[in-house]
Amino acid sequence: MSLRAWSLLLVLCGTIFLEGIDVAMLAVAVPTVRADLGLTTGTAAWVMSAYVLGYAGFTLLGGRAADLLGRRRMFLGWLTVFLVFSGLGGLADEGWTLILARFVTGVAAAFMTPAALSIITTSYAEGPQRNQALLVFAGTAAGGFSLGLVIGGLLTQLGWRWVFFAPVLLAAAILLAALRLVPAEPRPARVKGGFDLGGALTAAGAMLLLAYGIVRLEHGLDGWPVTVAAVAAGLLLTGLFVAVERRAATPLVRLGILREASLVRADLGALLFVGSFFGFQFMATLYLQELRGWSSLQTALALLVMGVDAVLAPTLTPRLVARFGNARVILGGFVLAVGSYALFLPVGPDWSYAAMFPTLLLTGLAFALAYGPLTIAGTEGVAEEEQGLASGLLTTATQFGSAVGIAAVTAVYGIAGGGLGGFRAALVVPLVMVALGAVVTATGVRGRAGASGGAAGASGEAAGGAEEGPAGRSGPATKVTV
Repeated sequence: MSLRAWSLLLVLCGTIFLEGIDVAMLAVAVPTVRADLGLTTGTAAWVMSAYVLGYAGFTLLGGRAADLLGRRRMFLGWLTVFLVFSGLGGLADEGWTLILARFVTGVAAAFMTPAALSIITTSYAEGPQRNQALLVFAGTAAGGFSLGLVIGGLLTQLGWRWVFFAPVLLAAAILLAALRLVPAEPRPARVKGGFDLGGALTAAGAMLLLAYGIVRLEHGLDGWPVTVAAVAAGLLLTGLFVAVERRAATPLVRLGILREASLVRADLGALLFVGSFFGFQFMATLYLQELRGWSSLQTALALLVMGVDAVLAPTLTPRLVARFGNARVILGGFVLAVGSYALFLPVGPDWSYAAMFPTLLLTGLAFALAYGPLTIAGTEGVAEEEQGLASGLLTTATQFGSAVGIAAVTAVYGIAGGGLGGFRAALVVPLVMVALGAVVTATGVRGRAGASGGAAGASGEAAGGAEEGPAGRSGPATKVTV
């Protein structure tokens, strides 16, 4: 790629790095924030949950808005909102202000991240070049989260407000570079029949209610009627959304895209894989801090080895994808994760770091193999005018996955009575999730082998698989727009 193409990719990767580091730093700082502001346990929990709610609730709408209203416009505008409300969080003196700031920051990320991803998928030619860009993007996301744990621990020592102000400085630098490097685009054509307001409202309402219900699973059986009511209302609105889209002249979401088996498989795989990763990471953090009494900085440094994916994703994974194809590399990542989590199940009260190290290293390797190729599989072959939608679907899947993973392990931990027994019971959740993901991915490997046969199938996968796409999906791109 040219220097300008690499520069653009660096700016877009800066966005996902910003999102990852922001979440990780706050996860480390929440106990200090709670103590300093005198927050209740419930309020402190909502400081984290509000971001997830805003992110998961609006990602689908954010992805489609990039297609309909302009990717550059959505990216720059919502990056600015992210910057402003992150700063507001750093100035907060009351719990409700902090919760509001985190919710709006999550909404900003819901529009900003799919826009950045769709700029990549429309600016780099489909095939090896786009694959390389997406794998670098995925590695940067993982690196942001891993480094955020350490940086969050260090900044919390200086003062928890720096956990909010540091992203402001990074976002400002990204915004200045993006104004120069993100390519201009034609003004989007006026939507025939008007904007699908009914679809937008029902989609946002359904996602918000489902995300709220999932977050409430963390409370176990406490307040279960509210949890059930939220999920039921979310499912009802989902049904209403489908009905609205079937009748809309220009639907917000073309339902036919959900008939693409490879795209749905990638999104489901991403949900299960990311959910298992965040569920495991959450329980590992809880084990080290609560059961072992490690400090937040000690815990962050212990988990840093999982950041090996930030190095391997853009270096090793592209070679494996070129040699074996997306589907087989993804399956390898799932299988590696199954073994990794299984190794941690017999965790003891006084395990040495050497005993934990194999699981932490293998978890990072598994992420390097699976996450980037899942991103490729979730966006390849999709027509340019629906790249924002495909990116939004993929990001929605990952956000719901992280919410499901954390909520499920927390609920199981509580039901099992806490303590070491609770840790062991909760660790079964990520193991089950990646095992299911391996089954889903294996169906794709068998399908490709059956369709193309032997070496020809592997060759097709190595090329990106776009030429094998079904009707309604585009073939390989022929030019780069950067």
